[in-house]
Amino acid sequence: MSTATAKNQSSGPVLDWAAGHGPVTGALSATTGAFAVATSGAALSMPPGWALAVGAAGALGHTVAGLRVRNAGRTLAFKAASWLVGAGWTTWAMTTGPLSWAALGSLTALGVGMGAGARSVALYEEAREDEAIAAEQRAIAAELSAERRAIAAEWVERIQRICHIAVRVVGVEKWETGAGYSLDLEPQGGVTYDRIAQHSVALSADAKLPHGCTATAGPGIHQGRTILDVTTVNVLADECPYPSDYGPLSVLTGLPWGVRTNGEAVPVYLREQCALVVGPTGSGKTNMIHTILAGFARAEDVLTWVIDLNAGSAGLPWVLPALNGDLTREDGKPVRPGIDWLAGTHEEALAMLDAALAIGLHRKKAYQDVLAKANTDNLPISPRIPQILLVIDEGAEILVSTDRQIKELAKKILEVIRMLRAMGIRTVLTALGATGSVLGNLMIRREGKIRVALTGGETEGMDLGKMFPGRRGLRVDQAPYQGAGFMGTPESPAALFKAWRILPNQIREITTATSDRHPRLDDVSAKAAGAAYARRWDADRTAWMRDLTPDADAGTEPSGSDAVGGGLNLSALRTESNAASPDDEILRRFRAEIDAQFATTTDPNAIEQGDGAERAAGLNLSALRGEQGPTWLPAALDAIKATRAQGMKPSAVADLAGKDRKTVRAALQAAVERGELVYRDNGPHSVYVHPDHA
Repeated sequence: MSTATAKNQSSGPVLDWAAGHGPVTGALSATTGAFAVATSGAALSMPPGWALAVGAAGALGHTVAGLRVRNAGRTLAFKAASWLVGAGWTTWAMTTGPLSWAALGSLTALGVGMGAGARSVALYEEAREDEAIAAEQRAIAAELSAERRAIAAEWVERIQRICHIAVRVVGVEKWETGAGYSLDLEPQGGVTYDRIAQHSVALSADAKLPHGCTATAGPGIHQGRTILDVTTVNVLADECPYPSDYGPLSVLTGLPWGVRTNGEAVPVYLREQCALVVGPTGSGKTNMIHTILAGFARAEDVLTWVIDLNAGSAGLPWVLPALNGDLTREDGKPVRPGIDWLAGTHEEALAMLDAALAIGLHRKKAYQDVLAKANTDNLPISPRIPQILLVIDEGAEILVSTDRQIKELAKKILEVIRMLRAMGIRTVLTALGATGSVLGNLMIRREGKIRVALTGGETEGMDLGKMFPGRRGLRVDQAPYQGAGFMGTPESPAALFKAWRILPNQIREITTATSDRHPRLDDVSAKAAGAAYARRWDADRTAWMRDLTPDADAGTEPSGSDAVGGGLNLSALRTESNAASPDDEILRRFRAEIDAQFATTTDPNAIEQGDGAERAAGLNLSALRGEQGPTWLPAALDAIKATRAQGMKPSAVADLAGKDRKTVRAALQAAVERGELVYRDNGPHSVYVHPDHA
């Protein structure tokens, strides 16, 4: 309350304890205010009792306010006494006159006493607050063991020194696996966990953690708390076997895909989310796909569809043993394939995607009563109405391909992702790298919130900043091991993890153990899918799985009696034991004389490029020079050379040669190994270039 306000109200002393005064300014304000009120009251003949009443009210108000903030008793007593003494002096001065030496002297003494008392109670309150904090810290310290107290003190000092952030350790918890511990931190000054997370590398180095171990900060129980996970044992370097427990799972309660560095399984929730798994060659991506398929096979409410245009290799181990009758159950019943549908050709993939779209759109109409009964707009998933999960190997590359046929697949994949979330159809896409071309699709970034990056130590094409935006401190060299990488889900920020290692015999065991657990496609969906789904295991539809006939131009060499048939009898194709007979020696000498006379065995590889006359001379005995590829390869090499630095894509070469892409890709890769071509890796825009223009 200011002096002017006090004059207007004509009431008691002015003791403003709420203002930001110190001991001196507070006492000066109180005494000058009391003197002004007493002088004005005496001049205007105000009733002296008013000042005493106001002082009593002030004492009562400050006492109540002090109790609310839990002030000490001496503080409450001092403030109440100050109000009452000031009010008493004002009442006495109004009665006897405030301008006497007695009044002025007593007021001065009163002001000095108020200042000294205010300073005393302030120091006492500070000491009391410090003691309360110290007592709280002693209570926390008493709960921690000596080892944990040492860990807490070490990290408090380290974070203060490196991050320039003061933290309080609320708790230290050691992991049951013995691979590290977690600290529950409370940063001071409104600092959030990401300020500590950006110093993860420096903290790990300062703590001298082993390679593959990190100190990672994540959100705590609320925004003012941080959990710092410190790994002390490198669990990423060793293989992590897939659990031998093949018990039932559900898409609604999470499907485990691997383990964190603390040994805890990482569950993913795919009811409404899609997933993206990236990993270069050799990073363990194929093994990761089998781990994902194992979780889907164990789920009681999931049907798995797989698209793999690379000869269906991702799904064949889950299908062929059952189709061939190699697996048996104890009850003698046939074993169902581990996945519900496998597409390894472009036509089969189109049929699968068309069926998925038809199922999703029909479910929207046919299950309106189910949605209304459950009072939800998301179809209730259960074994009766299963979730359909499409695993599309290298699906991210399909979405950004410029090939006309592949673009048709990409369009349907995007429709599935965009339209069928509520009806229980989601996708898991894989890619060879976390590049801008892969992550540039808004649909992938928006719907694929479950993201896995298997690094394998590969730095090219692994932009973790794009893969996990907003997550700092992630480096490829933290996970240089096969099957190790980073995983981020909406429930847990991106952090290191290790994919389980699943062996072929485990795939067969899981297929057998879960055969009777796979749900059947509900009648509504099966009717919408039509014959394309009902006849998916027909012999003519699965013939490509058993077709072991090699391509005509695969370059395989005949053996045995097949090699002795018509044509040239090339000694380079015979073993030493076959060439050791006297007849062979005579033939060898005869050929030597013919070669010397007519130069029929000139090696084209020994002739300089551009000398066309010499290249055409003599027999082209490729058996003497090793494998040179199929008959169409020279024309393809000339076409690639004609494109100069632009190069040609494998699809363009396949169209030129009239061969399938698998055959063309194998032949081109062999040419790269022989030095006849250079492969320029650029994701979906990769091309083969002639060495002259590389």
